[in-house]
Amino acid sequence: MPGLRLWLDDLRPPPPGWTWVTTAWDAITGLASGDVVEVSLDHDLGPPEAGTGDDVARWIEAEAHHGRLPRLRWAVHSANPIGAARMTVALERAERAWAAAGR
Repeated sequence: MPGLRLWLDDLRPPPPGWTWVTTAWDAITGLASGDVVEVSLDHDLGPPEAGTGDDVARWIEAEAHHGRLPRLRWAVHSANPIGAARMTVALERAERAWAAAGR
């Protein structure tokens, strides 16, 4: 269903109306569906095999750059300041790619 709001966090439950995913790979799968209109990312997701929010942010950046992901609203809710800064940079680059493409 279009209009999915995706919340990536291994510990904190999402606000009402959000779909909760706990691994980077589940978030990327959801984003790849094309139904996500908004995403909020945590950085640290527990065990290494869960990936990080930075994996998701860099995936969004690459997909936006290649024109394969429609523009979406995003937020970073991570308590990890270094991880949050890295994710924000990647998502701002995605914003620039969407803007350059007129999306």
